[in-house]
Amino acid sequence: MDEIIVTTTSSVEGYDIEEYLGIRAGQAVMGANIVKDLFAGIRDIIGGRTKAYEETISKGREEAIKDLKKAAKDLGANAVVGIQIDYEEMREGALWMTVTGTAVKLKPKKRNS
Repeated sequence: MDEIIVTTTSSVEGYDIEEYLGIRAGQAVMGANIVKDLFAGIRDIIGGRTKAYEETISKGREEAIKDLKKAAKDLGANAVVGIQIDYEEMREGALWMTVTGTAVKLKPKKRNS
């Protein structure tokens, strides 16, 4: 298992948790362009979706999860369970995203013969 597994659940199917390594977090701060903000506001008024914000949120979430995976890997974890994603708007349109979870070491479950 080379990749860090990240899940909102407290367990991973097919694996047992061998060791709990502690709570870890990943963060990302994303800013939105003023022109994009203006058009997003107009689109909100006329009832359309704000693609610029959706893309900013998606990219920020990916960056925060990447940061979380690195923090977990640095501890020797191969998974993060129970993740929660939190978004907070900061001044001037910046969006702060935090992803928290418990870094763990997983091992494959033993199959009954």
